[in-house]
Amino acid sequence: MVFAFVLALAAVLGVLAAATAYGVAQLEKAHPAAGQFFDIDGVRLHVVDLAPDPEKWSPVFGKDQAPNKEATPKGALPDAPAVVLVHGASGNLEDMRLALGERLAGRHRVILIDRPGHGWSTRPAGDDFASPARQAAIIAKALDKLGATRVIMVGHSWAGALATAFALDHPQRTAGLVLISAVTHPWPGGIAWYYDASAIPVARTLLARTLAYPFGSLVIGEASRGVFAPAAMPADYVERAAIKLVLRPATFFNNARDVFLLKAFVTAQAPRYASLAAPTVIITGDRDTTVSPDIHSRTIAKVLPNGRLIVLKDVGHMPHHVAPDVVVAAIDELAANGGVQATAHAR
Repeated sequence: MVFAFVLALAAVLGVLAAATAYGVAQLEKAHPAAGQFFDIDGVRLHVVDLAPDPEKWSPVFGKDQAPNKEATPKGALPDAPAVVLVHGASGNLEDMRLALGERLAGRHRVILIDRPGHGWSTRPAGDDFASPARQAAIIAKALDKLGATRVIMVGHSWAGALATAFALDHPQRTAGLVLISAVTHPWPGGIAWYYDASAIPVARTLLARTLAYPFGSLVIGEASRGVFAPAAMPADYVERAAIKLVLRPATFFNNARDVFLLKAFVTAQAPRYASLAAPTVIITGDRDTTVSPDIHSRTIAKVLPNGRLIVLKDVGHMPHHVAPDVVVAAIDELAANGGVQATAHAR
């Protein structure tokens, strides 16, 4: 009886593993890499660089908005801060590109990053690369290779911890921060069980290689709708943002470790925020049930010496999709002011 059960279980797991392998191959064919790669400290980092033509565009104003030719001199664009868009957990650069990339690229140099171990970026084994500070250091080296000396860092959700780590460790090159539904502080309670399972070697292997893709494919639409609530999720969001890429075994495991270790990281980092001088715009929705506005956005806004808080009414965890004009205006303001925050706190 036991032997028969073991055989049946092995057969089921084999079918699930085969389904995963086939599904992953189809996913990767449907969503190929769109940018360039940099090999940095064992990470193969995937980056999309959207650089406007300085003959046609101003670093701050679009072609049709530029007041006159003298206001947008040739050669100004390379000196303007690049806008670096960094996605949160369970995502990839296509999420940020879909919401903000093309909107911004007409008047800014926009650099989109697949965080190490996500999207088309790879990373070595080990929890060192799950650290937001370690990922920020990798991104800083990629920006060096791209010649982006000063940047406006835009981080969503999990990447809020990365963006603040970048600004703390690289203050001279941080022209500004935009934190969108950002994780910044420790929170009460735990995390989803499948993130906890990443700490158990056998469980995480079985979950990533046999269960994550077939079962994740069934629930990923509903889960994505949940983070958009109370707004409606665009009908084509999961496909256009390539969200299912997180269901690949290596990416699923990397994502789980990132989330599992995040609470300890922000607990250690939070006391440093008072020294974060970069002008910062903090944008959150008052209906965000994924990252509490009270625990994170309102709390960091109170301690930042140069921060501005924007709380959007009846908005959940995806302000960059639901209210992209607010995010774009914040970025434009930081770029136009040259890294000087000119406005007071707002709600």
